[in-house]
Amino acid sequence: MADALSPPDARHPGVPRSDVPRADDGVVARLLDWFGVDSDWERVPAGREAYRRDLLLGAGFAVLAAVSIELGRSMGIFEEVTEPLWLVYLLGVVSTMPLAWRRRYPLVSLVLVYGSFLGIGLTIPAITVLMPMQVMYFVALFTAVAWARDRRAMLVVVSACVLVMFTWLIWMFAVQQGIETLLEEFPTRADWPGLIDPYLANSAYQFIVNIAFFGGAVVAGQMQWNAALRRRQLTDQSVTIEKQAAALTDQAIVAERVRIARELHDVVAHHVSVIGIQAAAARRVLDRDPARAAEALLTIERESREGVAQMRNLVGTLRSVPDAGGAGSSAGPDGAGSRAPEPGLADLPALTAADHDGLDTTFRQVEEPAGAAADVPDPMGLSLYRTAQEAMANVRKHSTARSATVTLRVVRRPETQAGQQFEHGFAEVEVLDDGRPRHGTSGSGLGLLGIRERVATHQGMVEIGPRATGGYRVRVRLPLPAPGPGAVPVAPTTPSTRQAAAPAEALPAARTEVVG
Repeated sequence: MADALSPPDARHPGVPRSDVPRADDGVVARLLDWFGVDSDWERVPAGREAYRRDLLLGAGFAVLAAVSIELGRSMGIFEEVTEPLWLVYLLGVVSTMPLAWRRRYPLVSLVLVYGSFLGIGLTIPAITVLMPMQVMYFVALFTAVAWARDRRAMLVVVSACVLVMFTWLIWMFAVQQGIETLLEEFPTRADWPGLIDPYLANSAYQFIVNIAFFGGAVVAGQMQWNAALRRRQLTDQSVTIEKQAAALTDQAIVAERVRIARELHDVVAHHVSVIGIQAAAARRVLDRDPARAAEALLTIERESREGVAQMRNLVGTLRSVPDAGGAGSSAGPDGAGSRAPEPGLADLPALTAADHDGLDTTFRQVEEPAGAAADVPDPMGLSLYRTAQEAMANVRKHSTARSATVTLRVVRRPETQAGQQFEHGFAEVEVLDDGRPRHGTSGSGLGLLGIRERVATHQGMVEIGPRATGGYRVRVRLPLPAPGPGAVPVAPTTPSTRQAAAPAEALPAARTEVVG
């Protein structure tokens, strides 16, 4: 019993007391541990409402005591009582009053209840045998064990009270009931109703009943105290876990945003480099070839506008980045020391064709007009690639899917979807699978959070969730910037071109496919 009920040690959080090494690990030590003798935790009722309920309980027992006395008097229980009737009522009602403070002063309440029990038992024992009084004695002992702040004092007081009660019971049986009565009623063995001496049987019966009565109150009270201690420890642990989870989430968000900040640096470096080269070319051919100089200036204008727009989106996302304390300098999957080029749309076929633990994968690319994917800016292509990468990782880890499809769509014509305008067309990546969520593999959700933050930097839209026909969908659509000089012209919108921009499942031909 001690192993199953021992509360965790305050000096060893989460470890049951019975598992903590002790110099004396005997039965007595385990019993003291079970009673929480060394615990520094105090069980205190939550608020004044608990004390008000105790007052109502005491009043309820007082009423029950008065009613039971009257019922007992009507049944003739008090016929041999010589004391005045008002004294009988007074003693019965007053003996229940300590229950009104049972949780505020549990040990004092126990001493008063059992003291009154002893006094009444010596003068008017008929009161003590009434059922409400018996229940009151059980509740008082149970409360003392379950709510005592000082566990050592609880053991002393409870042991003393139980010892006094058993002494009184022995004396009452030996003197008041009298051995002579039983001997006179059953003088010889032939007069015994059963196989056991009536006096011995009566003594054993009284002993067993009172052991169950007092022992049950003590065990039930201590089990409730241990359960309350466990609830308090679980509450403290859950608060700690929530704080740690929040801290880890913040760290992951900071790491992701620091990586986006590095992408901002790459965006700025790219556009400034292009502007510098085009400006130098324009300066050199300005006198000899004004047309080429004008083309270079148009390129400078396009690059500067695109760079400013991308920087505005990225800075808007990074504006709320908290101070990472320097820890974010090396965070993220792409280390600060890595000089490899960032992946883009051209890497999607290789990503899809890679080994995905037996998953049957298909890549589809839809362009309107042909070659429109080449006009997607590199930062936007990186975001679409990372979206497909995270979605495929989730399919492998958290899904029962057997097949998955990655579809890239780049459409250079105005569109409106869900109230959002795509004035110059859109670039979209969609990952579909045919599986169901795998139980026991739920992730932290940070990957999907990263996808949404990337979409927010480009002012796009995202759709993540289960499909009505089965499986799961991750779809991200980002608005394309205005086309620059020399861009692929937009084909007229016809039924055939509308079909080309339809979902990949409806396209029987005119697509690039890589099947893995």
